[in-house]
Amino acid sequence: MQPSSASPAARAAWLRAAIARHDRLYHVEGHPEISDREYDALLAELAALEAADPALVAPDSPTQRVGGAAVEGFAPVVHEPPMQSLDNTYSREELAAWIERLRRLVPGAEPAFVAELKVDGVSISLLYEDGLLVRGATRGNGTVGDEVTANLRTVRTLPLRLGRGAPPRLLVRGEVFLPRSVFRRLNREREAAGEPLFVNPRNATAGSIRLLDSREVAARRLAAVTYQAVAVESTAGSHAANLAQLAAWGLPVEPHWRRCRDLAEVEAFVEEWRIRRHELDFETDGVVVKVDDLALRERLGSTAKAPRWAVAFKYEPERVETQVLGISVQVGRTGVLTPVAELAPVFVGGSTVRRATLHNYEDLARKDVRVGDTVFVEKGGDVIPKVVEVRLDLRPEGAEPFRLPERCPECGGPVGRREGEVALRCGNPDCPAVLQESIRHFASRNAMDVEGLGDERIAQLRSAGLLPDLAALYALDRERLAALPGWGERSADNLLASLAESRTRPLDRFLFALGIRFVGERVARHLAEAFGSLEALAAAGEEELLAVPEVGEKVAAAVREFFAEPRQQERLRHLAEAGVRPPAREPRRPRELPLAGRTFVLTGRFAALGREQATARLEALGARVAGSVSRKTTALFAGEEGGSKRQRAEELGVPVLGEEELLALLSGLPGLPG
Repeated sequence: MQPSSASPAARAAWLRAAIARHDRLYHVEGHPEISDREYDALLAELAALEAADPALVAPDSPTQRVGGAAVEGFAPVVHEPPMQSLDNTYSREELAAWIERLRRLVPGAEPAFVAELKVDGVSISLLYEDGLLVRGATRGNGTVGDEVTANLRTVRTLPLRLGRGAPPRLLVRGEVFLPRSVFRRLNREREAAGEPLFVNPRNATAGSIRLLDSREVAARRLAAVTYQAVAVESTAGSHAANLAQLAAWGLPVEPHWRRCRDLAEVEAFVEEWRIRRHELDFETDGVVVKVDDLALRERLGSTAKAPRWAVAFKYEPERVETQVLGISVQVGRTGVLTPVAELAPVFVGGSTVRRATLHNYEDLARKDVRVGDTVFVEKGGDVIPKVVEVRLDLRPEGAEPFRLPERCPECGGPVGRREGEVALRCGNPDCPAVLQESIRHFASRNAMDVEGLGDERIAQLRSAGLLPDLAALYALDRERLAALPGWGERSADNLLASLAESRTRPLDRFLFALGIRFVGERVARHLAEAFGSLEALAAAGEEELLAVPEVGEKVAAAVREFFAEPRQQERLRHLAEAGVRPPAREPRRPRELPLAGRTFVLTGRFAALGREQATARLEALGARVAGSVSRKTTALFAGEEGGSKRQRAEELGVPVLGEEELLALLSGLPGLPG
């Protein structure tokens, strides 16, 4: 532990090193030494030091992982050498034929191999110079990709600075992916916020890595692995040694790789992970087999498309047949009606599946799923069961297309679509299913965290007439609870104690629990930090809301609509009368900061400092850095190759300033329009 008397610069340097170490222990090695709260305290202290003195912000600071303002597009990156594809094999015979071709190409060779799990994500290239991550790019077409450095800097498994012993210039190839556990959490948050669900982790990753706003990428919690150091010599001359080097330099390497002496050992690895892959927290669709000897690789060379010394063994998708016994309709917390196929139980992807989502009515109509059909079922991303195809040749006579309901199946109320949406919704705010889901969400762990209140118990309490609305949670009677089937005094006491504790949950948890449309956990946290109290948030205008990180026009409109709705006002009043009062806190937006209330937009390239650093320093001074120009923009700072934003600013009469004015502003000199 560093002495508290250290200078701010020394303390910041120590904090950067400590946080980087704990990032590696947590995200790469899986052996954390401190709690999340202790980690957050270190990060908060570093952020405070940098806010007090923006000159302390270093390129490898962990605070830079939160992302910066949205960009206009991605610059092209030429891959040298190109990022080639891999040839695929699907059977032992094809794998044996590949090894035999290697022997024919280099007579007398008896190659050993390294087998690695093939992480199903998005291929990336990373460039480190003097130990610092200076560029990250997507594969693109293999020859030219997109520069996504700001987005990749948010991936906590990737070090911003390499460990000791790394070469001055290191080009690394790898894969970025969305862990299954994060995928499930994101879909829960999106469902709670009334947003469309991601279909599978790989598609979510591909969409995330090309988002123009790296702050949104940071919220996705992507992870990454690396598998090759390009043009770096290994003293042992082997791929296995190179993987060990990558790990020693602090780069994440998928740990289950194995050196195999021959085809039999490769085949054993493939078969072992055919089933065990379902235990992993990432998608894998196969095994990559590589020649271990680097000198032999050079002799084998490459074709125009792929290296001869590597091949991918692909597992066939786990697709099983079963029968559709019925099609039911679920009504969610936001009133969205979702069709669900009720299936004859079938084992797929490591578990027994009885139900599969049909996503929405357009998806159902496109696939034309009918009761009685024989269908193929897969797990989307090995996570969510879904119907992928109908066996039309086995369709029973008389099977009728599924009809869209005109009335909610739960309350009988009318259903319809909002403008621009595919989802069909129940329009009754008092729908029992909507209330059931609202209570479930309100009590969930990431919201008010009311223990002992799962779906079955909520349904039981509602059936007994004890839960007519949310506020009734806090009026539950001990004797009536204890007398319910399956309860007893201990269960009643535990629930009431948990409810009593939930009355003073922090504001961000309460906001998330309320189920405001588009307000997930992260946005709720930003709103709580910005306004400090429910009353201040309820009174906030559009401009104030738009000044909050990650709050755009859609979110701002949803928040204002929520607090203006008489039913929601009544619900909040009842909760307050029941003693549910999140403690107020000081807003984290200091009004006295010199640039508070001003909004800037950056475009183009700046020679003296990067866009990320400029954004961080402007925000540290209280400014909001937006991704697009509007009439409310204070000024546009335009660097080299600025695009359409300059034209938009000129059309709206927004001042267009250059890099000199930006540097003058950050140095505290006058010259900025009021």
